[in-house]
Amino acid sequence: MEQSRLREFERRCIQEEPAECVAACPLHVDARSFVMAVAVGDWDGAWKVLRKTMPLPGILGRICDHPCELRCRRRERGDAVRIGALERACVTRPAPTHRVLILPRRDARVAVVGSGLAGLTTASDLVRKGHPVTVFDSYETAGGRLLQFPPELLPPKVVAAEVAALSALGVEFRLGESPSLEELRAEFAAVFVEGGEEELQPAGVGPDGRPVLPYDRQTLATQWEGVFAGDEATPGGGSATGDGLSSGGRVSPVGLALQGRRAAVSIDRFLQGASLTAAREKEGPQPTRLFVSLARVESLPSIEPEDVGGAYTAEEAQEEADRCLRCECLECVKVCDYLHHFGSYPRRYAREIYNNAAIVQGEHKANRLINSCMLCGLCTAVCPENFSMADLCLEARRGMVERGKMPPSAHEFALEDYAFSRSAAFVLARTEPGRERCSYAFFPGCQLAGSNPAQVEAVYEYLRGKLTGGVGLILDCCGAPPTWAGRQDLFGQGLADILRERHRLGDPMLIFACPTCQDVLAPHLGTGTHVFLSEIMEETGITVGAGGPTLLPRGLHDPCTTRDRTHVQQSVRRLLAHLDQPIEELALSGQITGCCGYGGLQANANPQLAAAVAVRRSAESPLEYVTYCAMCRDSLAAQGKRILHVLDLIYPTEEDPAGRRRPGWSERRENRARLKARLLRELWNEGGGALEPWQEVQLIIADEVKTLLDTRRILVEDIQQAIYHAEHTEEKLCHDSSGHFLAFFRPRAVTFWVEYSLRDSGFEVHNAYSHRMAVERQV
Repeated sequence: MEQSRLREFERRCIQEEPAECVAACPLHVDARSFVMAVAVGDWDGAWKVLRKTMPLPGILGRICDHPCELRCRRRERGDAVRIGALERACVTRPAPTHRVLILPRRDARVAVVGSGLAGLTTASDLVRKGHPVTVFDSYETAGGRLLQFPPELLPPKVVAAEVAALSALGVEFRLGESPSLEELRAEFAAVFVEGGEEELQPAGVGPDGRPVLPYDRQTLATQWEGVFAGDEATPGGGSATGDGLSSGGRVSPVGLALQGRRAAVSIDRFLQGASLTAAREKEGPQPTRLFVSLARVESLPSIEPEDVGGAYTAEEAQEEADRCLRCECLECVKVCDYLHHFGSYPRRYAREIYNNAAIVQGEHKANRLINSCMLCGLCTAVCPENFSMADLCLEARRGMVERGKMPPSAHEFALEDYAFSRSAAFVLARTEPGRERCSYAFFPGCQLAGSNPAQVEAVYEYLRGKLTGGVGLILDCCGAPPTWAGRQDLFGQGLADILRERHRLGDPMLIFACPTCQDVLAPHLGTGTHVFLSEIMEETGITVGAGGPTLLPRGLHDPCTTRDRTHVQQSVRRLLAHLDQPIEELALSGQITGCCGYGGLQANANPQLAAAVAVRRSAESPLEYVTYCAMCRDSLAAQGKRILHVLDLIYPTEEDPAGRRRPGWSERRENRARLKARLLRELWNEGGGALEPWQEVQLIIADEVKTLLDTRRILVEDIQQAIYHAEHTEEKLCHDSSGHFLAFFRPRAVTFWVEYSLRDSGFEVHNAYSHRMAVERQV
């Protein structure tokens, strides 16, 4: 992945965008974190947040005009959080001790004219950067117009304490002195003049007799080199509130602090010979792209303090802070167990995946993150910025495959199953018996064939009876496993075979019974060349078979591969209505439907997480479910959910189809192979091929052992081959006590071990496991 591509992904995730309150603050005080600390009574933590970005917090925390409240999202559901009152509640409590870090002292000296809020902020920021700072003021007491605030709001001792703290850091205060601007320029390398002080400070007037004013609001530079000035008449932040926080309705305390901070940045850059304007667009109030859902937020009024002066008690402050929405997006994480499981959000995942590809190249945790995504697209559907974890992870998988960094275990079993479904054991392409070409071809997919082959036969018979022009049959795998595994080479080979066979049949319209098959192949077929089975059934009409399940209300699970196929989803709903099947729409349905846990080969790469995904999906409703994807049906059934396939309503194959267990991996392969053999024999009068010798090994396997084998992805054929090899080579071990044999066989990059015993009717399997180590034979 190129770094430009990483930046593109990062920009789409807005989780790290500032909350409205933070973006509105001219100083970018992290009001969200501050309020969250207050909510839990962590006053030291709240102090720490203020100190991080707020200059002179003992002063500004009392008089801030809180423009943050004007953009607080809570205002849309009640009153804004009273952040200003919470700041005052915090700074009136004892401040925790902390160490101020100061950079090494520099030679160039800086003069600050005026000891108001802007001047003190400039001095505070510059002294921390190592600059020697001297503050001049014609008053005998430092504080300037800060001393005009009501003492109950801003006690003079608080101002004095902040001034003393600056002195302790090395700021020199020369009070009662009124040097001219020319005198200061001669003595100091840079000068900052507070705005609105020209009538009191001689340095506020230039040599030409005009007030020293900035010509650039961003840098505060003046026409004199090295001289910077504020402008009190043009506040940089908030608004008058009528509670003593403004002077004449024009001056913003936090705006003055912003001016002081801008001046400090400009002076520091000036003294280093750096650009005054570069990369300063983030200073001051900013817009934010952060999305915050208010869908389930109740309206709440602000907490009114009992104190007549408006001061909160600790308990009142915590109650007010608890109204904060803790603004964040996380829309995708809220609905996706995969994103939640790895403990972060897409922007960070993009960085991890990029680092894994560009730097680490194969770190286990990042590999698991990449290969565990369902590729279902739900994140994109709910994201305000359309972030796609599917695109990110699929690109990463393809890159890992190309570089030879994909762990073999991630998708090996799924690719082996794909190879079986593309082998002579299952692949079949025939026109309707008695025809040379056909107008239609039924493509049931490998999963329906593996789950319920009788329904494949029933549907094919139905289609032949309803459609004219001939209905062919194509048994094959659409190529979803190699697509999801990043194996474009394998997918390309399989796609070419399917298109070639379709052309041989006369380029018929494909009728899909599997939404994933349609989703994977449709982009390569063209418009008007394919249709979903439900649409055909709508058009031609259907007759429900006898003995079907009771038509009680059921939750409808839309397969995630139909997310962008609204016409298929609606067709299925109309079909269910025709069948008199009442349905309940799940919370995640339609375009925001959830995954069953199989998508993206999650069940192979991370089976525990896939099970959790299926459990969550199953728990969305206590009702039985109905769906129209065989793998969705089986994935949810494997977690104990009672669920039907739509075809169970039309072609029931047993008394309780909703309770039908999920067929195991071995059984699915057997079902596919038997389906092909039966169709060839009964429709085309063709016999099957001879069995391999090892296929004649008869096995006795208890249900609990079958479950164990299925969980470990060990097939019946693997066990048959291992026992056949052991019995014909005598390469086996015998346990003295139990008399059980232990066989091993390595047919590919995996060694299978089987514990078994001989019985009259065959071989009883007691246990089996596999690993990637090879057994070296001693000569």
